[in-house]
Amino acid sequence: MTDWSSLTQDAATLLEAARKHGLMIATAESCTGGLIIGTLTEVAGSSDVVDRGFVTYSNAAKMDMLGVREETLARVGAVSRETAIEMAEGALSRSNADLAVAVTGIAGPGGGSEEKPVGTVYLALARKGRETQAVHALFNQKGRDGIRLFTIAAAFELLSNSIHS
Repeated sequence: MTDWSSLTQDAATLLEAARKHGLMIATAESCTGGLIIGTLTEVAGSSDVVDRGFVTYSNAAKMDMLGVREETLARVGAVSRETAIEMAEGALSRSNADLAVAVTGIAGPGGGSEEKPVGTVYLALARKGRETQAVHALFNQKGRDGIRLFTIAAAFELLSNSIHS
């Protein structure tokens, strides 16, 4: 089961792997509202591998801080594979990081639709010199807290897989 305690342990493991490989991390967050960067920086000594976190809850913030294109948001919306990719790539280009993870989704309880129900999350991982990866997840039946917890865990998994590849 995913809970805060296990996420903090996962963060420590992730940071140690990044440290071992000499990699800096950045985050770009929407539906998690800064919880990913907060969980990473909960670990003492994280400043040597964590560069920065962008909390871009609004579309304006996504455009201003990360360079997400207005036409992308108009065409596919904030909760989309394309937006997640642009967020990750924007975080990477606007930081000193070697890899950046981005998340955008619908944590609920409201705001979902038939096409994008509550629990829909898109994650992306950008790494210098590599193609950006994107993942779609559906964390339904978990409630707002659960959706956010599972999104953090999925972001950590993306980061870990990239570090170890």
